[in-house]
Amino acid sequence: MARTESNLMPLGISAPNFSLPDTRSDEMLSLLDIQGELATVIMFICNHCPYVKHIKSEIARLANDYQSRGISFVAISSNDATQYPADGPDKMKEIAKKWKFDFPYLYDKSQEVAQVYKAACTPDIYVFDDSLKLVYHGQLDDSRPKNDIPVTGRDVRAALDALIAGVEVNKDQTPSVGCNIKWKENS
Repeated sequence: MARTESNLMPLGISAPNFSLPDTRSDEMLSLLDIQGELATVIMFICNHCPYVKHIKSEIARLANDYQSRGISFVAISSNDATQYPADGPDKMKEIAKKWKFDFPYLYDKSQEVAQVYKAACTPDIYVFDDSLKLVYHGQLDDSRPKNDIPVTGRDVRAALDALIAGVEVNKDQTPSVGCNIKWKENS
């Protein structure tokens, strides 16, 4: 496990479109299919990463708290499932049910979506506004495995609450930290 920070991305850029299979429904979903009325949260995660496992309950809680308020959530796994079978689509479906994810969990087999989003780690969290412009790219909160800080989702919640209130999202954002995305050897 290589501890990796998310890449800096300029706020205000447009969300790149994608079309990926949803392991929960077995349907192909595009960005426009999952776009929220007020905001869209895109999270690059995987099944085996201890950083993701540490926050999995808060991810589910966030979606539960905000989906009824016009904010959609989607998780994407881009890890190489050949080298990491625990991150393959069959296991993703099991994990989505086990972790109570009530949102699409997409599989990026080609890793092209992770590349175009410049995703670097799991978790890597992006919040786009109603026009699909990036307003937040950073950590869930300050909690990490073994640092004894409670998982609250504070940073993402602050961004979502700002959007709901119609005020500007704080531009002072802390990068996410987690396991590096497991790239295919030819990537």
